[in-house]
Amino acid sequence: MLTVTTVNVNGLRAAARKGYVEWLAAADADVVCLQEVRAERDQLAAAVREPDRWHAVYAPSSVKGRAGVALLTRREPERVRTGFGVAEFTDAGRYLEVDLPGVTVASLYLPSGDVGTERQEEKERFMAAFLPYLRGLRARAAADGREVLVCGDWNIAHREADLKNWRANRRNSGFLPEERAWLDQVLDPADGGYTDVVRALHPEETGPYSWWSYRGRAFDNDSGWRIDYAMATPGLADRAVKAYVERAASHDARWSDHAPVTVVFSA
Repeated sequence: MLTVTTVNVNGLRAAARKGYVEWLAAADADVVCLQEVRAERDQLAAAVREPDRWHAVYAPSSVKGRAGVALLTRREPERVRTGFGVAEFTDAGRYLEVDLPGVTVASLYLPSGDVGTERQEEKERFMAAFLPYLRGLRARAAADGREVLVCGDWNIAHREADLKNWRANRRNSGFLPEERAWLDQVLDPADGGYTDVVRALHPEETGPYSWWSYRGRAFDNDSGWRIDYAMATPGLADRAVKAYVERAASHDARWSDHAPVTVVFSA
């Protein structure tokens, strides 16, 4: 079995004070993918930076206090790669991958955007550069007899079922037609060739949402977005047996505005 959890921690230092440490200690996962770490290694307490029984690798952003991704693995990685070969994003704290026996696992924090701003332009540049990398990663892995799993905060809701208020968000970043079409390409068997594992296991379900704004009563009303994905190559996706979101029991029990998303694969 292989169990992988992905979660945007919304600042690892803050999450550690609110319950992340206790959550990780109880986790059954073999791999944990973190996004929006927002800290350098030396800014983290030792128990957070190098948790017991985990191998931890980090890719912080060169802009302090922003982005940052990490991977925690039970087994020591065979190889670690930061970035995906595009200079603008190499030190942006947006992509990190490791090779484990038979599988490459990546933690992704795709930029969020805002229509009509430089942030949206950055997001579009990232998407344009990242899709060719995903294609190549899949091809290289297949040639080596490996599978691929890219987990993280993709900052795009793919379908109407992936966010509560989809009608009001049709012109907003995160649910733009061109962003959703880009995910279509990622998931097209003749193009990117990846599978959205959670949706494949829950094809008719609304959500399950993985992010809720801290504003208003979004969490209490389950007015959320499903933007945290586990995208797998077909051979690995076919082995998926369970996928679920660890939604907190109450608003005050949350340690991030995102919830952990876990997928379980058979051997």
